[in-house]
Amino acid sequence: MDRSFYRFALSFRGGAMDDLKSTFAEYMFKDSSFPKEEKSFDPLSRYIEEKADAKMPSVVFDELFLLYEERFL
Repeated sequence: MDRSFYRFALSFRGGAMDDLKSTFAEYMFKDSSFPKEEKSFDPLSRYIEEKADAKMPSVVFDELFLLYEERFL
């Protein structure tokens, strides 16, 4: 599996402003320190909980990661 979570989540950018996945992706894109090459849940989850913007809630991350796992892992 060559696709990182970051690259997967970027596919949600550009959606409606009330779409939480789209908002998450937009703020993730603007976060220069987001772990762009990471594919594993634990390091990504830790980053979201400890360092991410409030517009990137862990509930939305969990939903996105489940979709990521279904498609790429």
